[in-house]
Amino acid sequence: MPNDKPTAYPIDAQDEAPPAPVKRSRGGPKGLRITDVAAVAGVSPITVSRVFNNPDSVAPETLERVRQVVQKLGYVPNRLAGGLSSSKSRLIAAIVPTIAHSLFSETIQVFSETMSKAGYQVLLALSGYSDSSEETLLDAVLSRRPEGVLLTGVAHTDSLRERLRNVGIPIVETWDMTQTPIDMLVGFSHYDVGVAVAQRFLARGISHPGLVSANDDRAIARITGFRERLARAGIHDVANVIVAPPSSVSIGKAALPKLIEQMPALDAVFCGSDLLAIGVLGEAKRRGIDVPSQLAICGFGDLEFASETSPQLTTVGVDGTRIGVSAARCLLERLKGLTEANVVDVGFHIVERQTV
Repeated sequence: MPNDKPTAYPIDAQDEAPPAPVKRSRGGPKGLRITDVAAVAGVSPITVSRVFNNPDSVAPETLERVRQVVQKLGYVPNRLAGGLSSSKSRLIAAIVPTIAHSLFSETIQVFSETMSKAGYQVLLALSGYSDSSEETLLDAVLSRRPEGVLLTGVAHTDSLRERLRNVGIPIVETWDMTQTPIDMLVGFSHYDVGVAVAQRFLARGISHPGLVSANDDRAIARITGFRERLARAGIHDVANVIVAPPSSVSIGKAALPKLIEQMPALDAVFCGSDLLAIGVLGEAKRRGIDVPSQLAICGFGDLEFASETSPQLTTVGVDGTRIGVSAARCLLERLKGLTEANVVDVGFHIVERQTV
């Protein structure tokens, strides 16, 4: 993995020169050139270029001085011209289903911050859990010549996978695990999540389980792991309510009566998100069903409010920040010329609270 500490390169004699007054081009600030910024900051034009394109290579005091001059003069670099001349766009495309889910937004936030520190800008696109939307978005972002792409999940159409393998830029898939990544991969096994929750329910002695979940590919993997582990324990009948994403508290509330209708002796519910779990918990309390003695509930995501419910929600925790940082580092290593295909399994853990 690359060193987290930025490398400070010594500045040359020209960089130590005293600041000079800028000679404004006709038309005011719109006519400013990189040489004007360099003159005022007392550095070479190449140093100003590094401030925009490779800030980690500039000594901290020089970086701050140049940035102050840029802000004072209102200079805006011509990224398009620079990209055309150097074949570098300094853009990284990130395609995620939604940023309404705090786990995805947390990942994108830290991913963007890490790439920005290295001189790259992130172009964000929202696919909305749709394969067709993902392909359409990919066409749009690739036309802007990004230097790398971050994708959410590993379930893509065959045509999209083939295109991505042939596009010639680094690709990092996130939030899932597979034996056949397109390029680099940072995530965890959703199937194993389902297995782990089933094992936790079995340890508690449940015999009439149910689940409420969305039907996207990652959720289906969790459902499969959950069902198969229960089946190995001799439990084959699982009540279920499957809905289209995104999840919500109201969907969770509406799901519990349907689960009870399918299985009157229902004693545990695995929810595909904490929002669904909050809804199930609220409806259980409204019906006078004691949690967890009569009904165990487990969510997924460990959102901030999961520890604020009464009783506190047992859930599955995933480190979204680590996913974002690891994905950024994988891309940066590849962009620096390292060719090893990185696969990072960040894992998950069951957060034991009071509902199981």
